Amino acid sequence: MTADLLRDGMGLGACLLGLLALCVVGRCSYSPEPDQQRTLPPGWVSLGRVDPEEELSLTFALRQQNLERLSKLVQAVSDPGSPRYGKYLTLEDVAELVRPSPLTLRTVQKWLLAAGARNCHSVITQDFLTCWMSVRQAELLLSGSEFHRYVGGPAETRVVRSLRPYQLPKALASHVDFVGGLHRFPPTSSLRQRPEPQVAGTVGLHLGVTPSVIRGRYNLTAQDVGSGTTNNSQACAQFLEQYFHDSDLAEFMHLFGGNFAHQASVAQVVGQQGRGRAGIEASLDVEYLMSAGANISTWVYSNPGRHESQEPFLQWLLLLSNESALPPVHTASYGDDEDSLSSAYIQRVNTEFMKAAARGLTLLFASGDSGAGCWFTSGRHQFRPSFPASSPYVTTVGGTSFKNPFQVTTEVVDYISGGGFSNVFPRPSYQEEAVAKFLSSSPQLPPSSYFNANGRAYPDVAALSDGYWVVSNRVPIPWVSGTSASTPVFGGILSLINEHRILNGRPPLGFLNPRLYQQHGAGLFDVTRGCHESCLNEEVQGQGFCSGPGWDPVTGWGTPNFPALLKTLINP
Repeated sequence: MTADLLRDGMGLGACLLGLLALCVVGRCSYSPEPDQQRTLPPGWVSLGRVDPEEELSLTFALRQQNLERLSKLVQAVSDPGSPRYGKYLTLEDVAELVRPSPLTLRTVQKWLLAAGARNCHSVITQDFLTCWMSVRQAELLLSGSEFHRYVGGPAETRVVRSLRPYQLPKALASHVDFVGGLHRFPPTSSLRQRPEPQVAGTVGLHLGVTPSVIRGRYNLTAQDVGSGTTNNSQACAQFLEQYFHDSDLAEFMHLFGGNFAHQASVAQVVGQQGRGRAGIEASLDVEYLMSAGANISTWVYSNPGRHESQEPFLQWLLLLSNESALPPVHTASYGDDEDSLSSAYIQRVNTEFMKAAARGLTLLFASGDSGAGCWFTSGRHQFRPSFPASSPYVTTVGGTSFKNPFQVTTEVVDYISGGGFSNVFPRPSYQEEAVAKFLSSSPQLPPSSYFNANGRAYPDVAALSDGYWVVSNRVPIPWVSGTSASTPVFGGILSLINEHRILNGRPPLGFLNPRLYQQHGAGLFDVTRGCHESCLNEEVQGQGFCSGPGWDPVTGWGTPNFPALLKTLINP
């Protein structure tokens, strides 16, 4: 849908302009995101109001149809016991199902035409519409908004946002879920470089996690690489003004990739690659996805936001809704506190994950690096879940450490590993048995007032997250830690399993969770020791949940044992 589609219906457009004028004075308006956090994130400052004639890009999330049917289809294609298992929908099938109604499309188009929007572009599913307009037009269109330029984050990123609540005409209440490009600021990376552990003696020790350590611990042999004969691929997505450099990947593989076949470069970059310095997070994602999922074609989605008013994560979701042929596995380290996001936004993003699951895409998100999290609300402390980690339609990856930091031994909890229970999404049926068992058998549960025991529980799986070597800006950097490391490792291993499935004439794994929970974590090393961090108060004294036999909200079902996991997942 382009600007051409907005040129009809001038009569209704004029009527809507009159409607808009009434709404500006508050007579017939509604707020799509009344619960969106609108405080300035720490480390960000305002540079003042934006010139009224400056151009903005705003994205309108249009109301979708048939979401109950979509949910049932996801369940059918993801459940090994279903006759529809693995029979994924095409993007065109998904578009036919969820496409907004003709009334929604017509109403929103004419409203935007009346407001002076231009250069409007849609996606194949027609449920997002991105338009350009001046700041003056945007502030009239979105009553109550006031756009400022802000700067913040490690890269001194500049964005244009409105902290004030916006309102739309009530006539649009059943047509628009939310407007992107107003409230949400780019999250900052929680990746950290820890001090080198101290240990006596050096016999039989390693000096940090490298591809050979990963491949050794998870039982990957030199033969466990992509065949180069399939159209299999994998992808990582980056949202934090972070970029990778090909020269860093080459240096990394020169130092650490000598004992397994691997690809020399990224096959495809989708989006814009910045020309600045490489970021550690971006370098880590690419280097370890291509080491665990070795010799498999790798894509990088680089989403800095092409304009200061765009939301990079939202731009990535639009790309998924606009490309028919995508890699089967996607990893991402993006996350926000659930409570900082509006209910309209969080529910709509969850629907985008449903669309991906229906198409057979495996989406893996890092569980976060704050343990159970903590915030003080309504006069008491509570744990603080993270999103998208808490979405029931993604596979969430927690973190572990070696019991002895210098030896390839059994794994224990990495205390930063994010995990807990959603305050937004109810517990999905696929994890009912596992979570109920944990809650009834764990010997040291936190007080029940700290978490929502009926919520979607995460993570689902885990991998090493402590003490990685990364090459960034041609410099080898040791002891990099975070679930941003464990997520591409697990993603690469799933890509290797997809390789075997494709060679055997099977479809890719798709949305993994229903199968993972049905099989009770078969093929994974169970992590049973350690607890993660939480509120530093007298009641819980910094301790969140603790791991134990079976599933737990710290390391999920555990970490990959490649040969056993392959045997478990290769058929049907």
